[in-house]
Amino acid sequence: MKIASVRVRDEDLLIAEAPGEKIVSLPEALQAFTEGPHSWVRDMLSLIEAGPAAVELLEKVHKALQADPDAVSAIAPETIQWYPPVRRPSKICCLALNNSANSERIMSGPKHPAIFVKGANALAGHDEPIIIKEHYGRVHPEPELAVIIAKTAKDVKAANAMDYVFGYTIHNDITSPTMRGEDTFHYRAIHPRKDDGNVIEYVDTFTSYSGRYKCSDTFSPMGPWIILRDHVPDPHALAVRCDHKGELVTEDSTLNLTHKIPQVLEFITGYMTMLPGDIISMGTALKPVTEKGKAVQNVDLRLLGGPISVSIERIGTLSNTVSAIG
Repeated sequence: MKIASVRVRDEDLLIAEAPGEKIVSLPEALQAFTEGPHSWVRDMLSLIEAGPAAVELLEKVHKALQADPDAVSAIAPETIQWYPPVRRPSKICCLALNNSANSERIMSGPKHPAIFVKGANALAGHDEPIIIKEHYGRVHPEPELAVIIAKTAKDVKAANAMDYVFGYTIHNDITSPTMRGEDTFHYRAIHPRKDDGNVIEYVDTFTSYSGRYKCSDTFSPMGPWIILRDHVPDPHALAVRCDHKGELVTEDSTLNLTHKIPQVLEFITGYMTMLPGDIISMGTALKPVTEKGKAVQNVDLRLLGGPISVSIERIGTLSNTVSAIG
């Protein structure tokens, strides 16, 4: 089952997809097929926090819509303004360089997942513009599978990690290599000397901070749909593609993710508690490319504009325009 957060005729609303890509009001569908009231249906975070009882009702609605899609009136697609599926998650945890198809490009790095965190300010909905200012420099897309957390997760073990997954959505992890370069330090870090902890030594170090180049406003287009966990038999076998102005840029499969969802959840929750509605973006889908091949890094959205779209099997397609300023 697919659900989404939208605005229709000046009303914020949760919607569901019925057979034939028909779009219906989730509150109306619940009223038609289940007994209420359902106070949690007011927004996506409330729905997620309502837990298994709400998911059970969603599954009941899904089956009823499959049997009788005309029992609930359709919403005209042109009347919909799409929000990010979860509008205000407490955090978006993103994995860096988590694709085995390009592992040979990593000169050195950790064997465990490497993560950075984005804020809700970076979110943009389907069909919304990605805002790119002139001083951002080069900006390119990164197509990624995103995991929506179902319940509070702390010190989770990989063996039962999937119990903490609510569903999946699409994330375009917009990145500015120009700002990354500007915010990279090469400096002499101070460490206690190995043979004498009372004495300092200087260690030649490179470090970069993602506050601007990953986390600027609209740098996380997401959506349009969340597909419930049980409707994706294997999240590690999904085709992913990215298109720019209708032309294929890159395609891959979540099979090539180095660290899989259970291991990632175990790792992250060993350091930070994940809350209902939080998001984990699993890393960029990239097939190996040759020097003459095309890659997402070739698509400078500041110069080339949009639209840019990311498609993931079973979930759908996330498309965004580009608005260059200055």
